[in-house]
Amino acid sequence: MSLRKILGGSSRIKKASKKSGANRSSPSSSPWASSLPRRKPGIQRGKSSAGDDEEYNEDDLFDDKLDDYGLVKALATDLNLRDTSQAILHIRNHMFSPMPDRAAGMNSTRIAEVLNYRKSLPPIVTISHIQTLLSSPSAVEREIAELARAGFVRKVVVPRRGDIGETVVLAADYEQMVKDSTSLDDDVKRSLNTFLTENHGTQVVKSGAFSMLEIDQLLKAGFLTSHNTGSIHHVRSSHTANLYSRPGNKVTFTSLDNISRQPTGSLGAVGGEGAIHKAGGSGGGSLGMSWLDTGATELKLAVPGNGTFLKLLSSALDHLVTLLSKSRFREAPETVLRDRWDGGIAKDEARYAAKRSRGEFSSVLPGQTRKWRQFYGLSFDWVLQEAVGSGLIEVFETRSVGRGVRAL
Repeated sequence: MSLRKILGGSSRIKKASKKSGANRSSPSSSPWASSLPRRKPGIQRGKSSAGDDEEYNEDDLFDDKLDDYGLVKALATDLNLRDTSQAILHIRNHMFSPMPDRAAGMNSTRIAEVLNYRKSLPPIVTISHIQTLLSSPSAVEREIAELARAGFVRKVVVPRRGDIGETVVLAADYEQMVKDSTSLDDDVKRSLNTFLTENHGTQVVKSGAFSMLEIDQLLKAGFLTSHNTGSIHHVRSSHTANLYSRPGNKVTFTSLDNISRQPTGSLGAVGGEGAIHKAGGSGGGSLGMSWLDTGATELKLAVPGNGTFLKLLSSALDHLVTLLSKSRFREAPETVLRDRWDGGIAKDEARYAAKRSRGEFSSVLPGQTRKWRQFYGLSFDWVLQEAVGSGLIEVFETRSVGRGVRAL
């Protein structure tokens, strides 16, 4: 008996027809075919490289707003803070994050630059920052006034800078700055210390307290500042008052309104003679010290380096609000906002060490984040408290994901 008869027919394998094969492979006829559009493989939406502090997913981590069970009255986590003096020392000691022990992403030159920058900042604290740590803002105001009258602290106000312009400094620290200054002569230092001892709680320098030469030296060293109280022609008054003004609104000889009226090609079209000096800079000019001869300028005590401090604080507050504004409802858990400020760097040291031992590396070095490149390691908690005190954000309880932060 042949094999054909045993199998009951032809032993040839028949191929399926082209029509049936086409139906089988057709996506429209298959019950498992997806109705979703096809996408090419690539980087998924919303994901970014580790440590990238420039781009974040703009989608919310939650489908709805965070639960709000009331605002946090005091942001201090240290229960030992009882008064203003302790709050001042606490704020100063927690302004910057410690330098990374290893893998900082900064060479020795950059590390020295960061440390020198921190050291150059004046030991001042904003009053609004102190109020965020303690439960009663009015009690803080009264205590600062009492400490100023007793000569324990000095209140220094920069006009037109809002809450961040109202600062205090310990009297001992201010006297030490005078002592360590290399721009003042010994006679000028003694005159300034005598004035400070005899005038507790005052910021305005009375006429005749210093000679003209002493005033000029104190102005250049940064211990005095001139505030314009009258005519706009005496423009060497507080230059920081116009930092946030539009160019056409600045009351200087180099304002757009004055320049636009000058003939083309003339010296006045570029600001006139000594334009930099008139705008508050250090360029040469013909004003000399005649701006003090009129009664339109008021002298006030100042802290050297206050402008650098305000510049750092202003840019840090703007960046924090920008990070918070990336969320749809302009709010996020505090832990999420902290991770964004730190640049998304993983803090799991054990996992980091394990990856290093395997030759893997999936995160970014601290020195490559904006926190260290632009803000010299400014602490997140410090900036958060400054933002709350300035009225830019508010912190509230969620009872589910910790504290929430909302932009105002």
